Amino acid sequence: MSNIRFGVIGCGGIAQKRTIPGLLLAETAVCEAIMDLNEDFLNQVGDKFGIARRYTSIEELLAQPDIDAVYIATPVFCHKEQVCQAADAGKHILLEKPMGLTAADGEDMKAYCAAKGVKLGVGFMMRFHGAHEAIKALICDGELGEIVSAFAKFNCDYPLSNTLWRQTKARSGGGAMMDMGIHCVDLLQHLTALKAVAVTAFTGNQIYRYPDTEDAATAVLRMSNGALFTVEANFNLADAMGGCRFEIYGTKGRITAEQTLGQTETGTVTCVTVDGDCRTVAYDTKNMYTKEIEGFAAAILNDTDAPVTAAEGIFNQKIVEAVYESQETGKHITL
Repeated sequence: MSNIRFGVIGCGGIAQKRTIPGLLLAETAVCEAIMDLNEDFLNQVGDKFGIARRYTSIEELLAQPDIDAVYIATPVFCHKEQVCQAADAGKHILLEKPMGLTAADGEDMKAYCAAKGVKLGVGFMMRFHGAHEAIKALICDGELGEIVSAFAKFNCDYPLSNTLWRQTKARSGGGAMMDMGIHCVDLLQHLTALKAVAVTAFTGNQIYRYPDTEDAATAVLRMSNGALFTVEANFNLADAMGGCRFEIYGTKGRITAEQTLGQTETGTVTCVTVDGDCRTVAYDTKNMYTKEIEGFAAAILNDTDAPVTAAEGIFNQKIVEAVYESQETGKHITL
């Protein structure tokens, strides 16, 4: 086998905007079929990308013997059941983040897939942004020295609507921190090779007042080396303002990334060192979704761990749940 044949479950949102186009560019994977409950939308996506095989039920897609893996991009409340269905069918699974409504759901999916002998990876695609790969290389090379602190802010405008599943906890598991901040939580840990050990946080509904999820959250993470990281996530800031950025500080220097948090291979990275050197960091602009897909395909072909493992996805979700617990109890939460 030289190519992994994918079926896409859930064609809306991120799948049709970003992941399917990235999949079509992959050298080691092909988009064999797509599935969506909405037949009209399914046909629009199929026509747009020239994908002939289309299904309106997950059972039909999973019954196809020539599909090796599935990419699941449905709303979070659907994930657990669909992952188990895919595992029963012997399909490897690349699952959009967050994994489930709770970290416990993630643990159940991880165990279920292991018992069925299929791989379960998680779609934290920002790890594959060329800018972030370049930053990780600099940190690994010791450019920043010992990491002391970091700050990340990721935001968008998400006005109140009773039709949007991310604004109801029973369907999303959480609001701005679960959907946006979790990317920062994952990325900062991945880039620095540090793990959060404790969390203090505030969340709120200053502007949109969703029924039971937050439109903004700020968390302070104590890391495994003692460093303090701050993560801010907002659903209440206009897209035109941008503002998605992060900084990582060490004893030897600082890295600042502007507008690299997002779904396109854009933004600038600056590295400043204590000796006064200031330079713009060059990076690869290959499609991050293509790299994500190719990385998962390589794990299947070579029988190695997924690039982002289920265990990592679960730990990220435990951090977000600690954010909510800290808000509810007013306490520092130890992980």
